[in-house]
Amino acid sequence: MELETISYRGWDHCLRLANGDAELVISTGLGPRILAYRRSGGANFMKNFDDEMADVRQDEWRSYGGHRLWHAPEVWPRTYYPDTEPVEYAWDGKILRLSCAEEATTGLRKEIDIELAATGTEVRLHHRIYNGNPWAAAFSPWCLTVMAPGGELIVPQEPYVPHGKEAGESFDYARPLVLWQFTKMADPRFTWGDRFIRMRQDDRYGSKQKFGALVKAGWAAYALGGELFRKRFGYEPGAVYPDGGCNAEFFTMPGFLEIESLGPLAPVEPGACACQDESWTITGFTPTGDEAEIAAQLNA
Repeated sequence: MELETISYRGWDHCLRLANGDAELVISTGLGPRILAYRRSGGANFMKNFDDEMADVRQDEWRSYGGHRLWHAPEVWPRTYYPDTEPVEYAWDGKILRLSCAEEATTGLRKEIDIELAATGTEVRLHHRIYNGNPWAAAFSPWCLTVMAPGGELIVPQEPYVPHGKEAGESFDYARPLVLWQFTKMADPRFTWGDRFIRMRQDDRYGSKQKFGALVKAGWAAYALGGELFRKRFGYEPGAVYPDGGCNAEFFTMPGFLEIESLGPLAPVEPGACACQDESWTITGFTPTGDEAEIAAQLNA
Protein backbone atom coordinates (compact mmCIF):
# COMPACT_ATOMS: atom_id res chain seq x y z
CA MET A 1 0.00 0.00 0.00
CA GLU A 2 1.37 3.40 -0.96
CA LEU A 3 0.36 6.87 0.24
CA GLU A 4 2.13 9.92 -1.14
CA THR A 5 1.58 13.67 -1.39
CA ILE A 6 1.11 14.91 -4.95
CA SER A 7 -0.09 17.86 -6.99
CA TYR A 8 -3.19 17.06 -9.05
CA ARG A 9 -4.64 19.17 -11.88
CA GLY A 10 -3.14 22.32 -10.42
CA TRP A 11 -4.08 21.56 -6.81
CA ASP A 12 -1.36 21.05 -4.24
CA HIS A 13 -2.09 19.24 -0.97
CA CYS A 14 -3.47 16.07 -2.55
CA LEU A 15 -2.85 12.45 -1.59
CA ARG A 16 -2.45 9.44 -3.87
CA LEU A 17 -3.48 6.14 -2.29
CA ALA A 18 -2.58 3.08 -4.38
CA ASN A 19 -2.17 -0.69 -4.07
CA GLY A 20 -0.85 -1.58 -7.54
CA ASP A 21 -4.31 -2.49 -8.85
CA ALA A 22 -6.24 0.72 -8.17
CA GLU A 23 -5.59 4.25 -7.01
CA LEU A 24 -7.41 7.22 -5.53
CA VAL A 25 -6.54 10.91 -5.43
CA ILE A 26 -7.85 12.79 -2.38
CA SER A 27 -7.82 16.52 -1.71
CA THR A 28 -6.64 17.75 1.68
CA GLY A 29 -6.52 21.39 0.66
CA LEU A 30 -10.31 21.57 0.83
CA GLY A 31 -13.22 19.20 0.97
CA PRO A 32 -13.34 16.42 1.90
CA ARG A 33 -13.23 15.22 -1.71
CA ILE A 34 -12.01 12.19 -3.59
CA LEU A 35 -10.98 13.54 -6.98
CA ALA A 36 -9.99 10.36 -8.81
CA TYR A 37 -10.70 6.62 -8.69
CA ARG A 38 -9.33 4.32 -11.36
CA ARG A 39 -7.65 1.05 -12.07
CA SER A 40 -3.88 1.41 -12.31
CA GLY A 41 -3.20 2.76 -15.79
CA GLY A 42 -6.91 3.24 -16.44
CA ALA A 43 -9.13 6.28 -16.89
CA ASN A 44 -10.55 8.25 -13.97
CA PHE A 45 -14.22 7.40 -13.41
CA MET A 46 -14.79 10.79 -11.79
CA LYS A 47 -15.44 14.14 -13.39
CA ASN A 48 -13.22 17.07 -12.37
CA PHE A 49 -14.27 20.64 -13.19
CA ASP A 50 -10.97 22.21 -14.24
CA ASP A 51 -12.41 25.72 -14.50
CA GLU A 52 -13.65 25.57 -10.91
CA MET A 53 -10.42 23.97 -9.67
CA ALA A 54 -8.50 26.86 -11.22
CA ASP A 55 -10.71 29.41 -9.43
CA VAL A 56 -11.39 28.32 -5.86
CA ARG A 57 -13.75 30.75 -4.10
CA GLN A 58 -13.61 30.70 -0.33
CA ASP A 59 -17.08 32.16 0.23
CA GLU A 60 -18.96 30.27 -2.50
CA TRP A 61 -19.89 26.61 -2.78
CA ARG A 62 -18.57 24.94 -5.94
CA SER A 63 -18.68 21.29 -6.93
CA TYR A 64 -15.09 20.78 -8.18
CA GLY A 65 -16.23 17.25 -9.10
CA GLY A 66 -15.23 13.92 -7.60
CA HIS A 67 -16.88 12.41 -4.52
CA ARG A 68 -18.17 14.59 -1.68
CA LEU A 69 -20.24 14.36 1.49
CA TRP A 70 -23.37 16.47 1.93
CA HIS A 71 -26.40 16.47 4.19
CA ALA A 72 -30.00 16.07 3.03
CA PRO A 73 -32.68 17.22 2.53
CA GLU A 74 -31.38 19.74 0.01
CA VAL A 75 -31.97 23.17 1.55
CA TRP A 76 -30.50 26.52 0.56
CA PRO A 77 -28.16 27.65 2.02
CA ARG A 78 -27.58 24.91 4.62
CA THR A 79 -26.64 22.17 2.19
CA TYR A 80 -24.42 24.43 0.10
CA TYR A 81 -21.84 25.26 2.74
CA PRO A 82 -18.62 26.38 0.96
CA ASP A 83 -16.36 23.57 2.17
CA THR A 84 -13.07 25.18 1.17
CA GLU A 85 -11.15 24.88 4.44
CA PRO A 86 -8.13 22.54 4.76
CA VAL A 87 -8.83 18.92 5.69
CA GLU A 88 -6.86 17.15 8.40
CA TYR A 89 -5.88 13.57 7.69
CA ALA A 90 -4.50 10.59 9.60
CA TRP A 91 -3.08 7.38 8.12
CA ASP A 92 -2.49 4.19 10.09
CA GLY A 93 -1.27 2.11 7.17
CA LYS A 94 -4.75 0.76 6.46
CA ILE A 95 -7.38 3.49 6.89
CA LEU A 96 -7.07 7.10 5.73
CA ARG A 97 -9.23 9.41 7.84
CA LEU A 98 -10.28 12.83 6.53
CA SER A 99 -11.58 15.27 9.16
CA CYS A 100 -13.09 18.69 8.56
CA ALA A 101 -13.61 21.67 10.81
CA GLU A 102 -17.14 22.28 12.07
CA GLU A 103 -19.23 24.25 9.61
CA ALA A 104 -19.71 27.75 10.93
CA THR A 105 -23.31 28.15 9.76
CA THR A 106 -24.65 24.63 10.43
CA GLY A 107 -22.73 23.31 13.44
CA LEU A 108 -22.10 20.06 11.54
CA ARG A 109 -18.72 18.37 11.02
CA LYS A 110 -17.81 15.80 8.35
CA GLU A 111 -15.43 12.84 8.40
CA ILE A 112 -14.65 10.15 5.82
CA ASP A 113 -12.64 6.98 6.41
CA ILE A 114 -11.17 5.50 3.22
CA GLU A 115 -9.90 1.92 3.10
CA LEU A 116 -8.41 0.55 -0.12
CA ALA A 117 -8.12 -3.23 -0.19
CA ALA A 118 -4.60 -4.68 -0.18
CA THR A 119 -5.21 -6.02 -3.70
CA GLY A 120 -7.92 -5.46 -6.28
CA THR A 121 -10.07 -2.38 -6.72
CA GLU A 122 -12.41 -2.45 -3.71
CA VAL A 123 -12.63 0.75 -1.68
CA ARG A 124 -14.64 0.99 1.53
CA LEU A 125 -15.85 4.39 2.72
CA HIS A 126 -17.33 5.23 6.10
CA HIS A 127 -18.96 8.68 6.13
CA ARG A 128 -19.87 10.47 9.36
CA ILE A 129 -21.54 13.81 10.05
CA TYR A 130 -21.36 14.99 13.67
CA ASN A 131 -23.86 17.35 15.23
CA GLY A 132 -21.97 20.06 17.13
CA ASN A 133 -25.10 22.03 18.01
CA PRO A 134 -26.58 22.07 21.53
CA TRP A 135 -29.85 20.74 20.08
CA ALA A 136 -30.86 17.71 18.05
CA ALA A 137 -30.67 18.22 14.28
CA ALA A 138 -32.50 16.10 11.70
CA PHE A 139 -30.53 15.31 8.54
CA SER A 140 -29.38 12.47 6.32
CA PRO A 141 -25.77 11.82 5.25
CA TRP A 142 -25.71 12.23 1.48
CA CYS A 143 -22.80 10.84 -0.54
CA LEU A 144 -22.47 12.15 -4.10
CA THR A 145 -20.11 10.77 -6.74
CA VAL A 146 -19.73 12.86 -9.91
CA MET A 147 -19.04 10.51 -12.81
CA ALA A 148 -17.07 11.29 -15.96
CA PRO A 149 -19.13 11.95 -19.11
CA GLY A 150 -20.15 9.47 -21.78
CA GLY A 151 -21.29 6.53 -19.65
CA GLU A 152 -24.54 4.84 -18.70
CA LEU A 153 -26.09 4.46 -15.26
CA ILE A 154 -27.57 1.06 -14.33
CA VAL A 155 -30.03 0.79 -11.40
CA PRO A 156 -31.65 -2.56 -10.49
CA GLN A 157 -35.41 -2.88 -10.61
CA GLU A 158 -37.31 -4.84 -7.98
CA PRO A 159 -37.90 -8.53 -8.88
CA TYR A 160 -41.07 -9.17 -10.87
CA VAL A 161 -43.99 -10.59 -8.87
CA PRO A 162 -47.39 -11.29 -10.55
CA HIS A 163 -50.47 -9.44 -9.34
CA GLY A 164 -52.92 -11.46 -7.32
CA LYS A 165 -53.85 -13.25 -4.09
CA GLU A 166 -52.39 -16.68 -4.80
CA ALA A 167 -49.04 -18.07 -3.64
CA GLY A 168 -46.20 -16.23 -5.36
CA GLU A 169 -48.47 -13.28 -6.17
CA SER A 170 -48.86 -9.95 -4.39
CA PHE A 171 -50.94 -6.81 -4.07
CA ASP A 172 -48.03 -4.90 -2.45
CA TYR A 173 -46.17 -2.06 -4.07
CA ALA A 174 -42.50 -2.69 -4.87
CA ARG A 175 -40.77 0.60 -3.97
CA PRO A 176 -41.01 4.39 -4.28
CA LEU A 177 -39.78 5.95 -7.51
CA VAL A 178 -39.42 9.71 -7.05
CA LEU A 179 -39.34 12.32 -9.81
CA TRP A 180 -38.45 16.00 -9.64
CA GLN A 181 -40.46 18.76 -11.27
CA PHE A 182 -37.87 19.08 -14.05
CA THR A 183 -37.77 15.30 -14.73
CA LYS A 184 -39.10 14.24 -18.14
CA MET A 185 -39.75 10.50 -18.31
CA ALA A 186 -39.86 10.53 -22.13
CA ASP A 187 -36.29 11.85 -22.32
CA PRO A 188 -34.30 9.59 -24.70
CA ARG A 189 -31.48 9.28 -22.15
CA PHE A 190 -33.75 6.97 -20.10
CA THR A 191 -34.39 3.27 -20.65
CA TRP A 192 -37.15 2.04 -18.32
CA GLY A 193 -36.51 -1.68 -18.51
CA ASP A 194 -38.01 -4.67 -16.72
CA ARG A 195 -34.79 -5.49 -14.85
CA PHE A 196 -32.95 -2.15 -14.84
CA ILE A 197 -33.51 1.57 -15.08
CA ARG A 198 -30.77 3.05 -17.24
CA MET A 199 -29.86 6.69 -17.81
CA ARG A 200 -27.18 7.80 -20.25
CA GLN A 201 -24.93 10.81 -19.87
CA ASP A 202 -25.18 12.49 -23.26
CA ASP A 203 -24.05 16.04 -24.00
CA ARG A 204 -26.42 16.26 -26.98
CA TYR A 205 -29.24 16.95 -24.50
CA GLY A 206 -28.99 20.21 -22.60
CA SER A 207 -31.64 19.67 -19.93
CA LYS A 208 -31.17 18.35 -16.41
CA GLN A 209 -32.66 15.02 -15.35
CA LYS A 210 -33.05 13.47 -11.92
CA PHE A 211 -34.82 10.55 -10.30
CA GLY A 212 -34.65 8.84 -6.93
CA ALA A 213 -35.65 5.43 -5.64
CA LEU A 214 -35.61 3.12 -2.65
CA VAL A 215 -33.03 0.69 -4.02
CA LYS A 216 -33.38 -2.34 -1.75
CA ALA A 217 -30.70 -4.22 -3.69
CA GLY A 218 -28.24 -1.63 -2.36
CA TRP A 219 -26.20 -0.83 -5.45
CA ALA A 220 -25.98 1.20 -8.64
CA ALA A 221 -23.41 1.04 -11.44
CA TYR A 222 -21.91 3.18 -14.20
CA ALA A 223 -20.58 1.69 -17.43
CA LEU A 224 -17.88 3.70 -19.17
CA GLY A 225 -15.17 2.81 -21.67
CA GLY A 226 -15.32 -0.96 -21.24
CA GLU A 227 -15.28 -0.75 -17.45
CA LEU A 228 -17.94 -0.75 -14.75
CA PHE A 229 -17.96 1.30 -11.54
CA ARG A 230 -20.28 -0.19 -8.93
CA LYS A 231 -21.31 1.64 -5.77
CA ARG A 232 -22.83 -0.40 -2.94
CA PHE A 233 -24.77 1.24 -0.10
CA GLY A 234 -27.18 0.43 2.67
CA TYR A 235 -30.90 -0.16 2.89
CA GLU A 236 -32.60 -0.34 6.30
CA PRO A 237 -36.15 -1.78 6.25
CA GLY A 238 -38.54 0.56 8.03
CA ALA A 239 -36.16 3.52 8.05
CA VAL A 240 -37.35 6.95 6.93
CA TYR A 241 -35.36 8.20 3.93
CA PRO A 242 -35.37 11.74 2.47
CA ASP A 243 -37.22 12.98 -0.60
CA GLY A 244 -40.21 10.65 -0.42
CA GLY A 245 -38.25 7.58 0.61
CA CYS A 246 -35.03 7.58 -1.45
CA ASN A 247 -31.81 5.87 -0.38
CA ALA A 248 -30.38 6.65 -3.82
CA GLU A 249 -30.73 9.50 -6.31
CA PHE A 250 -29.35 10.05 -9.79
CA PHE A 251 -28.76 13.29 -11.70
CA THR A 252 -27.37 14.18 -15.11
CA MET A 253 -26.80 17.21 -17.31
CA PRO A 254 -24.18 18.11 -19.92
CA GLY A 255 -20.71 17.16 -18.69
CA PHE A 256 -21.41 14.62 -15.95
CA LEU A 257 -23.74 12.23 -14.12
CA GLU A 258 -24.10 11.79 -10.36
CA ILE A 259 -24.68 8.59 -8.34
CA GLU A 260 -25.86 9.56 -4.85
CA SER A 261 -26.57 7.41 -1.80
CA LEU A 262 -28.46 8.64 1.26
CA GLY A 263 -28.74 7.40 4.81
CA PRO A 264 -31.89 7.44 6.96
CA LEU A 265 -33.34 10.82 7.86
CA ALA A 266 -33.48 11.06 11.66
CA PRO A 267 -32.72 13.44 14.55
CA VAL A 268 -29.06 13.37 15.57
CA GLU A 269 -28.41 14.29 19.19
CA PRO A 270 -25.72 16.82 20.21
CA GLY A 271 -22.29 15.23 19.90
CA ALA A 272 -23.61 12.19 18.03
CA CYS A 273 -23.18 11.42 14.34
CA ALA A 274 -25.09 10.03 11.38
CA CYS A 275 -23.22 7.44 9.30
CA GLN A 276 -23.35 6.15 5.75
CA ASP A 277 -21.17 3.35 4.37
CA GLU A 278 -20.32 2.70 0.74
CA SER A 279 -18.03 0.32 -1.13
CA TRP A 280 -16.74 0.77 -4.67
CA THR A 281 -15.30 -1.58 -7.26
CA ILE A 282 -14.17 -1.37 -10.88
CA THR A 283 -14.50 -4.37 -13.20
CA GLY A 284 -14.51 -4.98 -16.93
CA PHE A 285 -17.81 -4.59 -18.77
CA THR A 286 -19.01 -5.17 -22.31
CA PRO A 287 -21.62 -2.57 -23.34
CA THR A 288 -24.90 -4.12 -24.39
CA GLY A 289 -28.53 -3.14 -24.68
CA ASP A 290 -29.76 -6.59 -23.67
CA GLU A 291 -30.96 -6.79 -20.06
CA ALA A 292 -30.16 -10.49 -19.71
CA GLU A 293 -26.58 -9.87 -20.82
CA ILE A 294 -26.26 -6.94 -18.43
CA ALA A 295 -27.61 -9.06 -15.58
CA ALA A 296 -25.18 -11.87 -16.40
CA GLN A 297 -22.21 -9.50 -16.26
CA LEU A 298 -23.45 -8.00 -13.01
CA ASN A 299 -24.51 -11.35 -11.50
CA ALA A 300 -27.79 -9.57 -10.75
